[in-house]
Amino acid sequence: MKKIYALTLFTCLISVCTVAQNKAEVLELNCYNKWSVKFEERGAEEIKDGVYTDVIVSFRQGAKANCYTGKVEVIGGKIAHFYTENVDGQYTQINKQWKPSTPKEVTIINGISVTMITIHNELINVIWPNKIKPKKAALKRAPEPEDD
Repeated sequence: MKKIYALTLFTCLISVCTVAQNKAEVLELNCYNKWSVKFEERGAEEIKDGVYTDVIVSFRQGAKANCYTGKVEVIGGKIAHFYTENVDGQYTQINKQWKPSTPKEVTIINGISVTMITIHNELINVIWPNKIKPKKAALKRAPEPEDD
């Protein structure tokens, strides 16, 4: 009887480990997630009005993401126009049909624009990598007590 319980427990553990490994492979970070985590940890400087030629434009659909260099014009703290950069240095304006849930005025929060959603469920964000705050110094650990 003990062998049956041990065998059942062993089988369950193998199943759990296999499922966990498969989920870890699925949850691999894409280019947008990597930037998002970095901004969440460190924060960003305020994005002032102007034209920025050092942004990243992220296009996501499902778990896949593609990030491209780009240019954006900010007016009144909101995105007016944005572009992707071609390999020859030319810019192409992004003109998409947006879902009604996409705000008319796209704001910028913590160095990343709010998500814009196309009618084809493509998620688009503009990221300001040069506005991320510097990495904070790690705290110095105190020594452990010593026995005398």
